Amino acid sequence: MIEIHRFLDIPISAGSIDDIVRLIVDAARGDRTTVLVTPNVHHVVALDQQLPMETVAVYRSADLFLCDSKVLARLGRWSHLELTPRTGTDRVADVLAAPGNRDLVIAMAGPTPAQAEAMAARFPDWRFSLIDIPARLVRDTPEWQAAVLAAAQAEWQILLSCLSFPKQELFAADVRAARPDKGGVILCVGAAVDFLSGSLPRAPQSWQRFGLEWLHRLLSEPRRLWRRYLVDGPKVFLIYLRRVRAGEP
Repeated sequence: MIEIHRFLDIPISAGSIDDIVRLIVDAARGDRTTVLVTPNVHHVVALDQQLPMETVAVYRSADLFLCDSKVLARLGRWSHLELTPRTGTDRVADVLAAPGNRDLVIAMAGPTPAQAEAMAARFPDWRFSLIDIPARLVRDTPEWQAAVLAAAQAEWQILLSCLSFPKQELFAADVRAARPDKGGVILCVGAAVDFLSGSLPRAPQSWQRFGLEWLHRLLSEPRRLWRRYLVDGPKVFLIYLRRVRAGEP
């Protein structure tokens, strides 16, 4: 059973793994394009302080939100909400592991041809396609519009938007707008294909179990991620306390 909890002004859908898989598959088979985003601490802090209002509005225009953070889930429990956290990588893996959906075509925007080949080799029962995305894609450029059009016209039921936050959410919203008469679901899942294809190693299961996957990523890419995890990340507690004092969860 899916429940929707509004937490930090985000309507987060929560439920069991099977419930969430059914939610995603139903959206994939729907008659309109659905955008699904996976809020985590980085997203919440950026939405609160760092992003232009237009970008914030695009993010909040998504159709579905799934918690991607054990830290957010712990804060949710302090407000008596169960957000059932699971990473975007695991959400995609759950869909790939579920029986009965192999007729769905999964397109990928962002991964390399080598990663697409690795996905096809690792999950041979699924049909994957790759949408060619130029490096350093910038919104509102001819290259962006061409990529959006290519994604909008491609045949898929699931599109993995893997362009990093918040570019992947902007891309997903533009693709949705460009295909008003088509169904399918766009999953904004960051590095999911990096991990599932084997391009990047995931944290050991014991680290994942204790909510330390962020630490493994920090140790793996310290120069790129130190500010996200050590400077910006802790601000989420101030955001939470501010909302609690205002009488909001």
